[in-house]
Amino acid sequence: MERQLSHLILQNKDVVVMDMEAGIEHLGRGTAQGVDAFIVVVEPGERSIQTYRKVKQLGSDIGVKKVFVVGNKIRNKEDETFINYNLENGDLLGFVYYSQDIVDSDRSNQSPYDINSNAKNQIRAIKDRLIQL
Repeated sequence: MERQLSHLILQNKDVVVMDMEAGIEHLGRGTAQGVDAFIVVVEPGERSIQTYRKVKQLGSDIGVKKVFVVGNKIRNKEDETFINYNLENGDLLGFVYYSQDIVDSDRSNQSPYDINSNAKNQIRAIKDRLIQL
């Protein structure tokens, strides 16, 4: 699998988005070499921020200089402020706000993207920001 991923990433000019397992173990195994950027999804809590910092450091160690953040499960301005305060300038792509619709869509095996227009707009804004970078 690693060789296939390396081939895809290193040989094509296409955009490849991979949802990698939680944690930072894959960074130490070298599976991330050839990657242009990491996107870390964080929640408004210290453990998520610590993971972002570890990914930023380990990414730098293997030559991945761009580490972006999406704030997830944001409930209020205090959550936004907490995340913004703990990031380096320019790393934030945007926020996805907590929604009971999203929780319910998972329980009913439906896509939150189809159920919640606010989430759809938030994700589009994050995509547009990423394209600009």
